[in-house]
Amino acid sequence: MSKITIINYGAGNLLSVNNMLKKAGARDALITDKKEDIVKAEKLILPGVGHFDYGMQELNESGLIPILEQRVLTEKIPILGICLGAQLMTEFSEEGNINGLGWVNGKTIAFDKTKLPSGYKIPHMGWNDIFENKETPLFQAVPENPRFYFVHSYHLEMENEKDVWLTANYGYDFCAAYQKENIYACQFHPEKSHKFGLQLMKNFIAL
Repeated sequence: MSKITIINYGAGNLLSVNNMLKKAGARDALITDKKEDIVKAEKLILPGVGHFDYGMQELNESGLIPILEQRVLTEKIPILGICLGAQLMTEFSEEGNINGLGWVNGKTIAFDKTKLPSGYKIPHMGWNDIFENKETPLFQAVPENPRFYFVHSYHLEMENEKDVWLTANYGYDFCAAYQKENIYACQFHPEKSHKFGLQLMKNFIAL
């Protein structure tokens, strides 16, 4: 299996992601904050939980952004962003004041409470059905009626509809995952999503 590197920048759910990768067959996955490891990586995962500004501040202070941009934007190796990691790859978030990485044309916005039916709480937490907007290698052989686990108060909004990979509905439809070239990102937590997340991770390993 190819080397998958999980980026440790101080805001990630690292162990649960690594455990799911092991279940999916990635015996050599590596958690690291070292540039020399990222240089050697064949695939990257940018995990994350928490506040957008905190995540970007930690990423900026890590000194890893230049090498990540070299690997992702120039060399085009596959990367998977998870939850906050998916948000950090957008241009900005309504949650904070620090610019995002801007690797995709999109932003992270708060749920519009005026559109939510009575009883819908923020954060959106729990299992949700997922719908495919376009086919990608990461969704091949995912079991029928896919459901994934979410915990978030802000969601993704892509500038280009063609970048929307998966959608979900919580009072209204929103982008649950996007894909642009080698960049894959999901708002939900595949590492907490049982057989559905397991297959998605297997597909990422097989890219």
